[in-house]
Amino acid sequence: MRRIDVITISLGIFATGGIIYLVFQAIGFDGLSAGVWSQALLVIGVLGWTLTYLFRVANKDMTYNQQLKDYEDAVLQKRLEEMTPEELEKLQKDMEEES
Repeated sequence: MRRIDVITISLGIFATGGIIYLVFQAIGFDGLSAGVWSQALLVIGVLGWTLTYLFRVANKDMTYNQQLKDYEDAVLQKRLEEMTPEELEKLQKDMEEES
């Protein structure tokens, strides 16, 4: 993630907090209650986002892991394409013996 992305996301979260605060004031909350509830919603939102991130990390569903798997698959495919028919036959026999 680039630095400008982080700055944009941070400003977006800050602006969202302000908008939520104004909405709470518009529906009748006093300034203190509106501030508390808007902060509570933002904290819950950030915690929810963090939990989804940790869930993706635990399941290895990250971009890096996917790129690594794609690379490994491509390398194996390339090796298989470069093998002679005799080598492929030998590999198949070895795999049948292991099963």
